[in-house]
Amino acid sequence: MKIEMTESQKQVLGEISRSTQSAHAEVVRAKIILLRSEGESGCRITEKVGCHRNTVAKWCKRWMAEQEKLAGAEKETEKKMYKEMVKEVLLDEERSGRPSKFTAEQLCEIIAVACQPPEELGYPITHWTPNELAIEVVKQDIVESISVRHIGRFLKSVRVETAPVAVLVNE
Repeated sequence: MKIEMTESQKQVLGEISRSTQSAHAEVVRAKIILLRSEGESGCRITEKVGCHRNTVAKWCKRWMAEQEKLAGAEKETEKKMYKEMVKEVLLDEERSGRPSKFTAEQLCEIIAVACQPPEELGYPITHWTPNELAIEVVKQDIVESISVRHIGRFLKSVRVETAPVAVLVNE
């Protein structure tokens, strides 16, 4: 089944499909939709793009579901905003994933401990390491348990720096 689209849609999808700045998945999805609009079969598209036929069907179906909304917005929206709308159609849907093991309150408390000087809590170091910080947050009953690796990843994600190794205070 061929996808009908406006010249503006073809132009935006063409820009995305040739982009070196767009995510690879976005480029592939734009190519899938463009090839289908040119009348290519699902099998030919899978060969040209290098993806599974279910992927072709999924993205063509998603495009067709949003096409009426995009066509309506095309006349009312400036080009840059319209391109962003097209890109939104090409995005992955949110995935549920595993629920967080720690509450926001616990994470805030971990950050608060990380911001305290370790000397104040009786550690003979000047900077927290993930290991000492994990020991301390368990000791303070902030969390029941937390791995050193998890605390290191968490601190890296919020940009709280700890020393990579224990730093002893020489007295």
